[in-house]
Amino acid sequence: MSSPDREADREVRAARNGSARESAIPRALAPRGMPARGRRPVVAVTGAARGVGALLTRRLAASEEIKHVVAIDERRGDVTEAQWHVLDVRDPAIAEKLRGADVVVHLALDLDLEGDAAARTAYNVRGTQTVLTAAAAAGVHRVVLCTSAMVYGAHPDNDVPLAEDAELRATAEATGVGDLLEIERLARRAPRAHPGLNVTVLRPAVLVGGTDTALTRYFESPRLLVVAGSRPTWQFCHVEDLVSALEFAALEKAEGELAVGCDGWLEQEEVEELTGIRRMELPSAVALGAASRLHRLGLTPSPAGDLAYTMHPWVVSGHRLHDAGWRPRWTNEEVLAELLEEVAGRHTVAGRRLGRKDATAAGAAGATVALLGTAALVRRARKARRRL
Repeated sequence: MSSPDREADREVRAARNGSARESAIPRALAPRGMPARGRRPVVAVTGAARGVGALLTRRLAASEEIKHVVAIDERRGDVTEAQWHVLDVRDPAIAEKLRGADVVVHLALDLDLEGDAAARTAYNVRGTQTVLTAAAAAGVHRVVLCTSAMVYGAHPDNDVPLAEDAELRATAEATGVGDLLEIERLARRAPRAHPGLNVTVLRPAVLVGGTDTALTRYFESPRLLVVAGSRPTWQFCHVEDLVSALEFAALEKAEGELAVGCDGWLEQEEVEELTGIRRMELPSAVALGAASRLHRLGLTPSPAGDLAYTMHPWVVSGHRLHDAGWRPRWTNEEVLAELLEEVAGRHTVAGRRLGRKDATAAGAAGATVALLGTAALVRRARKARRRL
């Protein structure tokens, strides 16, 4: 193991042991309290210069219900109305930057499919732990985290839809889900470790809108892979709806564990009809075995565990946000149409993006040739290993 790999591994173990750098951050001397009724809160956003964090920062800065926005990222964003602090969220100095904030929305997560998994986990877990500890030290009374509805797990016996308080039955076998489960554990532990700190967690369904995930790449394939005997169901969450739900939580209009997504869901047959993409059905052993081999050989970024989320239901009810008065503006059909526009021109097989030459072959010959081409990659990798 290389030196950077050993360092990343140490960081992960330290974070999961529950005490990485906590001693470096002093506890707040003054007791925390809820803002006075009617008072506009000061909200801090981490990961504020990119993705969902940038959209939320802009929305909060324009809101008359927010007094002030503190924006934190490793680079400065373009929302001039916010007060910017440029630093890594793993730096204990973040505690001082959070002082005076009422709420922290932590969105500094690395979910890059192509990145190093150990380094990604070290950043996500240690970053979340540092933010929670720093928030408690700074006198912040609420932290809002964002994971995914994937933490419920995709299982054939799941209720449709799942309630927010359903058991988290996911495993760490899918991309990034291990990190999200660890963040969920930290969220549940934080109020016990820091009395008076409230933690709210949002769990969006398949997120669409400038995102790149194993699930959005599913719709870049020449055929939609369906595992024989499975029961796929699809529920989406547009990034605009997630941002509005995060604002809702930051304003303390809802709390606890909150699922976010479009109302209802789509069956696989409806998805195929709406997309116009035909299915390619494979036996479970073939599909899972091929996915496992391809990932093990480093030919695709998606482990076999990602397939479960295209096989079994994991849609959520979102009743807690609904009961609090929040509603999604997007429907599943509308989000799927936007997703198809976003991925137009991209070609993916087994989670692997194809180059222009490979994409032309896959488009001309269809899914069978694409599958054979993927098998050829496996054979090529094996031959290369034998020569070493």
